[in-house]
Amino acid sequence: MNGLRSVEESYGTEFIRKGIHVLSLLIPVVYYFISRQTALAILIPLTLAFGLSDVARLIVPSFGRLYSHLFGFLLRAHERNDTGRHLNGATYVLLAASLLVFFFPKVIVITAFAILIISDSSAALVGRRFGRHRFLTKSLEGAAAFFISALVVVVLAPKVDYLMGEYMIGAVGAFVGALVEASAVGMDDNLSIPLSVGGIMWILYSWLLPAVNVFKLDGLA
Repeated sequence: MNGLRSVEESYGTEFIRKGIHVLSLLIPVVYYFISRQTALAILIPLTLAFGLSDVARLIVPSFGRLYSHLFGFLLRAHERNDTGRHLNGATYVLLAASLLVFFFPKVIVITAFAILIISDSSAALVGRRFGRHRFLTKSLEGAAAFFISALVVVVLAPKVDYLMGEYMIGAVGAFVGALVEASAVGMDDNLSIPLSVGGIMWILYSWLLPAVNVFKLDGLA
């Protein structure tokens, strides 16, 4: 989330939350060096563990109190038990990673997930501190931070054959991600951003670069 809203939490809390969020960047970095099967063998149990504990805190009062005591300061207002029944961001991040690895080629997974981690964090921190002008449901400043940081990710992320068209596809994905992040799409950002970026990138690879083997990094030549 970014800018132009009532301040529910301190900027320091948001900074800590996003700092932890950035640690998830290890997922695409490690995935570059391991197989899809190995990645899923790690991600699926983690997703289930986090998801089940997340559900338990919502339906088991004693566990919910313990969870809130230990991790409550990291939860957003809408994720807390006393304001609603919403899973927390960590669960959605792991679910997004599992879905991306299961359905998408590695070259797209790495770019889409890195954009989620780097650009969503950039949008939140810049938007909360500097957001002044509304853009869709968020702020123009936050959206700009998302797009610019996503372009940096696109430049640095691995490619199949390092064609100019691949960078263009990544740039379109970055733009779509910025629009989704700034919109109220009815889905948690941690899911909507990487799935939309990954989806548009795969469509564009199929349309613009049909001869490029998007599964090359997966070892499927």
